[in-house]
Amino acid sequence: MRLKYPILLLAVLSSVLVSSGQERLRRDQSFLGIHFDFHANSSDSGIGVNTTPEMIQEILDKVHPDYIQIDCKGHPGYSSYPTLVGNPAPGVTGDPLAVWREVTARNGVALYLHYSGVWDSRAVELHPEWAVKDKDGNPSKNNTSVFSPYVDKLLIPQLKELAGKYGVDGVWVDGECWATALDYGTKAVKMFKEQTGMDAPLSPEAPGWFEWKQFHREAFRNYLRHYISAVRSEYPGFQICSNWSYTHHMPEPVSAPLDFLSGDYSPTNSVNSARIAARYLSAQGVPWDLMAWSFSNDKEQPGQKPSVQLMREAAVTLSQGGGFQAYYTQNRDGSVKLEKLKSMADVAVFARARQQFCHHSVSIPQVAVLLSTYNYQHQIIPGNPGALFPNNVGGAGGVLECLLDSQYSVDLLGENTLQPDMSRYPLIVVPECETLSEIFRDDLLEYVNQGGSLLVIGEEMAKLFSIASGVGLRGDRWFSAGFGSGKIGFIPTKIASEYDSDNNAEGIRSRVKSIMKELFSDPIVEIWSSPFVEMSVRKHDGKLQVHLVNTSGDHRHTIFFESIDPVRNIEVSVRLDRAPERIVCQPEGRDIKFNYRDGKAVFRIDSLEIYDIIEIE
Repeated sequence: MRLKYPILLLAVLSSVLVSSGQERLRRDQSFLGIHFDFHANSSDSGIGVNTTPEMIQEILDKVHPDYIQIDCKGHPGYSSYPTLVGNPAPGVTGDPLAVWREVTARNGVALYLHYSGVWDSRAVELHPEWAVKDKDGNPSKNNTSVFSPYVDKLLIPQLKELAGKYGVDGVWVDGECWATALDYGTKAVKMFKEQTGMDAPLSPEAPGWFEWKQFHREAFRNYLRHYISAVRSEYPGFQICSNWSYTHHMPEPVSAPLDFLSGDYSPTNSVNSARIAARYLSAQGVPWDLMAWSFSNDKEQPGQKPSVQLMREAAVTLSQGGGFQAYYTQNRDGSVKLEKLKSMADVAVFARARQQFCHHSVSIPQVAVLLSTYNYQHQIIPGNPGALFPNNVGGAGGVLECLLDSQYSVDLLGENTLQPDMSRYPLIVVPECETLSEIFRDDLLEYVNQGGSLLVIGEEMAKLFSIASGVGLRGDRWFSAGFGSGKIGFIPTKIASEYDSDNNAEGIRSRVKSIMKELFSDPIVEIWSSPFVEMSVRKHDGKLQVHLVNTSGDHRHTIFFESIDPVRNIEVSVRLDRAPERIVCQPEGRDIKFNYRDGKAVFRIDSLEIYDIIEIE
C-alpha cells in the first residue's frame, strides 16, 4: 500500500512532535509509544556497550514517540542496568539506563521501563522462601508469592531506585496478574484459615474452592495497592501500570490506583485480540493503551510484520479512543535494531494523522456485550482449574466478532460499567455465560420490562432467562418474545466457537442479523458492505463520528499481511434530527456528498483502505 496524501500526513505529524525542552507528556496525555525489551539473563554480555546517545536519538528522529519503554528487568529477574538494590545481569557495562534517560529527557520524551513483577526467576532462585508453592509444597522456579517479602525486599526498593536515582517517568510492570498463582505456602494457608475458618482446598471438588481463589485474587489486589502506595509516598509523580490488570484478563472494577491500563495483545490473530482488549479497556474509566507485537513469534513463520499490517492493528485500538504502542526486540546487548524501525515510522505517520480525530473519543451506546465478572470468577477451566486471571473470555469473544462483522457498533462491558445505567443501551447481549448473579439477572429483566432489548445466547443463559421471564423455550429454535415493554431474544445454542472456527460464519451471521433486527430496529448508523468493515459510533469534541476499519483477511490463519485490499462502495445511513451542515472524511478533510431524507443522512464511501473517520458536523 502507498500512503495517500503524504504532504498532509507529514504536516500533521510535524505539528504534534514533542520539541526539545518541552515538558514530557504524562501517560494519560500520550498517544503513541514504542516498546523495547530483551529480558536480560545471566549469559548476556556487553549490555550497554552499544547503547549510545546517537542510537537513541535516531529512534526518536525516526518515530517521534510520546514515550519509550525499554528493558529494565525481565522474567529471568536480571536487571539490564547497574542496580544497587536488585540483581544486575553480570554482563552490564557502564550505565545504559542513564544514557536512555538523558537523551529522552533532552528531547522531551517520557521514559518508562519494562519490569517483570510477580515473575522473577532470579529472586526465587536466591530466595526459595519467596516462591509460590504448589499443593505438594514445591516452590515455583519462576513466580514469587504475593504473600512473601519479595514486594518489600526487592520490588519496592527497585522501583524507588528507578524513580529517584534515574528520574524515569514510570513502569509497565509485566508478569503480574497472569503470573499470579494459588499459593499453598504456610502464610497463605494460615491467613485463609483465619479469614474463612476453612482449610485450603486441594481441588475444585473440595469445599471452599471458589473462596480459595477469591482469597488469592484479593491478595493480588492488595499486593498492587501496597507497592503503588509505598512508591507514591516518596515519588508521587511516578506512573505505574500492571500489565493486563483490570482488562479482559482481569475483568472487574478497577480497585487499585494505577495511572494507566495496558497490555500486549496476541502477536497472531491480532485484529480479533485487539478488538476484545480495546472494547473492554475503553469502558474502564482509566487512561489506557495497547501494545502490538511488531513481529511474529510463530516458530514456522518468524519475521517482522509489514507496515500496513501494523497500521491496521493500530487502527483497531485507535478507533476505540486509546493510545497505541508497538513492541520491538532489543539485541542481547540492549541496543536496538534500528533497521527494523521503518515499519514503526510508517505507523507513526499513519496514527498521527488521525490523532486529533480519535484520541480520547467516547462511545455512543448502541449494543453492549456482557463480559461478566461473576461468570469469569466462577469459571473452572479444564486442565487449569486454579487459574486466577486467565485470558479466557468464553463465548464473549466469538459473539463480539460476529456482531462486529455484522456491522453493529459494539461495546464490551462488565457488570460494574453496565449495571449503573443499562437504559443507555438499546440492546444488551449476554453471550454464553455459565452463570450470572441473581441480582444482575433481575436487573436485566427489569431493564427489559422498562423497554430495553436483551439477547441471550447459549443453552445455560436461555434456560435461565426462560424460567425467570416465564417465556417458554422452543427447542433449539432462535426467536424473540415480548416481556413488559421490551423484548428478549433467545439463541439457545452456542455460536461463538463455531463462528471462531469459520465453519459456518456467513450462515451464523445471517441468522444473528435477523434476530438482531427484531430486537434493535433503529440503530443510529447502518452500513451496507462486506462483513470486513468494522464500524463504531463515537463522539469526539462534540461531533458525531463513524469510525470505519477495514478488517478484511483471514486473521486466524494468516501470519503476515503484505497488503490489504480496499473495501469499496460502502453505503452509510446516519439517523439525525436535522440535516447536517457537512459530512467530512478524516484525516484527509474530504467533504462527502449526502442526501437527507426521512430523518437520515445517506451517503457512500467509495473506498476504505485501512481506517477512516467520518465526522458529522
